[in-house]
Amino acid sequence: MHPNDTPLVSIIMAVKDTAPYLHACIDSIIAQTYPHWELIAVNDHSTDDTPAILQAYAAQDNRIRVFDSDRPKLIPTLQVAYAQAKGSLINRMDSDDKMPDYKLDVLVQEWNKYGKGHVIGGGTEHFVDEGEVGDGFRRYERWLNDIARRSAHYEEIYKECVIPSHSWIIHRDDFDHVGAFDPIVYPEDYDLCFRFYRAKLKVIGIDVVLHHWRDRSNRISRTWDEYKDNRYFDLKTRYFYELDRDPSRPLVLWGAGRNGKDMAKILIQHQDTFHWVCDNERKIGKDVYEVRMEHYDVIPSLDNPQIMIVVSSPDGKKEIKEILNAWGKKPVKDYWFFA
Repeated sequence: MHPNDTPLVSIIMAVKDTAPYLHACIDSIIAQTYPHWELIAVNDHSTDDTPAILQAYAAQDNRIRVFDSDRPKLIPTLQVAYAQAKGSLINRMDSDDKMPDYKLDVLVQEWNKYGKGHVIGGGTEHFVDEGEVGDGFRRYERWLNDIARRSAHYEEIYKECVIPSHSWIIHRDDFDHVGAFDPIVYPEDYDLCFRFYRAKLKVIGIDVVLHHWRDRSNRISRTWDEYKDNRYFDLKTRYFYELDRDPSRPLVLWGAGRNGKDMAKILIQHQDTFHWVCDNERKIGKDVYEVRMEHYDVIPSLDNPQIMIVVSSPDGKKEIKEILNAWGKKPVKDYWFFA
């Protein structure tokens, strides 16, 4: 095998108070069938046995390097870790999760097929030590794995984060080009997906489970204020107006529930005009935020509209997609699901 086919992979890992899970996490990294990796583990002011566990592993395996963050919180800690990385390929790991032993091998082999300008992303699988994984996580998992199978990341990007923080690999030149861990924007993995999109990096999805994602009640995605409203409408609309909004085309907002009202406020803040549509006869014809609610059948009469769909129910989304497909609307650049 040519040396260029076995690049060093830098695994970036922020660690905070995950002592109960850390042995399983690091053991899964050491067990990788691909040996050319380094683990950059940065302790973020832990108050449990995390620092001692990290130091013990570093003493046993010189591929593991341990540092302390000089600033609290996740993104600054990731920045400290990335500053120490020596590898040409970059991957990220969460310190309470586990890798299947083939993860890096599969990612590197796939990346070697395409090279710079590409991000490789795979599937994920949730697990718990006791009980059952929550239904919401299972739905998200199925959705993510379907996107990876179809390489539909940019098609679905406004719905939810399309590439989990741990299931990608990228060349450091491309990573630096999109800003690496520089922006202090949460959720950091979702913002990174949009930066891949903005840079027009090609995402190659593979139908392989590459990560075992621990479902636990005290994950930061469940406890931090930054993740409390997991619709992330502000983040989505900021990128929508930067990357996809064509002001020469009519804008349609589809959905009159809580999501529709919250999104309408954001569109008004952007000083955009829009058609607000739904199928609720009690709301059609009424003014909400000084915008007249219309029936969705107005859409075919509009000149090449862009459609933002914020309906949350799975049945509602399915029905809307059937209607749009019947009208001949394309899945990208004509309509986007924002919920």
